[in-house]
Amino acid sequence: MAETAVAQPVRAGSAAGAAPRSQAWLVALLPVVYVGVSLFGFWWIDVSPSSLVAGWEDTRNLLGRMTPPTFGSPATVARLVLETLLIAVAGTSLAALASVPLGAVCAATWTGNRVVQGAARLVVVITRAIPSLVFAIIFVRLFGIGPMAGGLAVTVHSVGMIAKLYADHLEELDRRPQDAVTATGAGRLQTFVATVFSRSLPALTGIVLYRLDINIRASAVLGIVGAGGIGVALQTAMGSLDYRRAAGIVLVIIGLILLLEVISVTVRRRLSVHRHSGTTAHLLPAGRVPHAVGWDGPRRRRLALGLAVVALFAVSLWSLDADLARVRESIPAVGRLLTGMVPPALSGAVFLGVLESLLMAISATTVGVVAGLVLAVLSTDLLVRSRAFNGAVRLVVVLMRGVPDLVFALLFVAALGLGPFPGFLALAISCTALAAKFFTDALESLDPLPREALEATGASRVQVFVSAVWPQFVPSFLGNGLFTSDLALRESTVLGIVGAGGIGFLLHESVGTLRYETTSAILVLLVVVVLGIESAARWVRRKVF
Repeated sequence: MAETAVAQPVRAGSAAGAAPRSQAWLVALLPVVYVGVSLFGFWWIDVSPSSLVAGWEDTRNLLGRMTPPTFGSPATVARLVLETLLIAVAGTSLAALASVPLGAVCAATWTGNRVVQGAARLVVVITRAIPSLVFAIIFVRLFGIGPMAGGLAVTVHSVGMIAKLYADHLEELDRRPQDAVTATGAGRLQTFVATVFSRSLPALTGIVLYRLDINIRASAVLGIVGAGGIGVALQTAMGSLDYRRAAGIVLVIIGLILLLEVISVTVRRRLSVHRHSGTTAHLLPAGRVPHAVGWDGPRRRRLALGLAVVALFAVSLWSLDADLARVRESIPAVGRLLTGMVPPALSGAVFLGVLESLLMAISATTVGVVAGLVLAVLSTDLLVRSRAFNGAVRLVVVLMRGVPDLVFALLFVAALGLGPFPGFLALAISCTALAAKFFTDALESLDPLPREALEATGASRVQVFVSAVWPQFVPSFLGNGLFTSDLALRESTVLGIVGAGGIGFLLHESVGTLRYETTSAILVLLVVVVLGIESAARWVRRKVF
């Protein structure tokens, strides 16, 4: 199907048809390349049937030592959970405020200074490519341990993500209202607030809620490097070999993430109700009298919700314990960090560490994509039409997604020892859950007409899947597979912090020993590799869709 989609615009027999066909072949070879690199990664990581069997036995023994779980003082656990939530809320809120002007400047519709736009896009790229845990390591070094470092780490990383998605949305808006207001002589800021921001507010709210969901997961493990939250308790329990206490903390993290996922999905569905009305949402909805702002019940509820959000934002900022005196005292350290990063000190150890992270990510992606595809098919009614079975498979996927991969890495390191093998296993589980979620959504959104037509002829379920479902699913399979690889690479760079291989250990050590030139070299390579994978993903989507 990919070859047909690419070659279709070119007339048969034309000389220009060779290039699209060759590009289609390159797209078809992409899974082969991934499998080849993964086989090399399996050799590098020492993945074998015997190691998997031994790893399963060691992990089962560790799980035996973790039962029954203990939770400790309920007040302490509640305080750490609340601190985790407030770190995520504060970081996401600050990032949202910064992302509105940044996204507007990054959008292709920006008509201002191109140098400013280039600088804004560079900021978005760098902050998006570097994981929040890496920023947490740096901020803990600069400002000390505590929730302030965690909040800043969440803020900086989220700016890149929110601004990128917001800029993409701004580029899709109809420009006619903006052009009409500009023609009246309104300034750029007036035009943006009156015609762009008001129409983009529902989409921005959805983006921020989606990012908050991700940030809560990330905040749950920031404490491992001293950046506050419930991760502090987990690291303390694992470090003292109190595995039953660690199991209790892991269960609390899983419960927190699952609860918030349910809340997030419910809120996003309520916010998207405007799409069924056929109208565009605005800041000030019409009242009972045409062309008049109405203070009806829905608007009062929205105002109350807005005030509650502002109050929550204020509380979350207060909870970060931001000490201005400590910030002023840290200014010399910031200067030493920035000056020490130039020039980057590339070395063989840095290249090997990044290579190991890349191999871990690609190998885990290959395993995760295959396993995720199986789980996605089983969670739908394409092959097995049993609601109970499909629901059970979905529950397994949700539970797998509920555990951060760094927590899996901690458990596997405790069971199997140091090295890339525990990191690979943690990433493989994370990639499986992520790919299964993406693939399930994609399978459920396919056009049902080809499948129903084949079913009407008496074709079996396997025949229907191969002939009617799979050809439609290929673009999503490739695109989501590359996106999973992108996320896996970001996560693989921090697993070394807990001894699970990759560049994370060297990164953590370079910051701790003030070797900032090594830190900058690692960050530069990470940005280059992440951007390379993102570019490949965009190329595949452009050629396949």
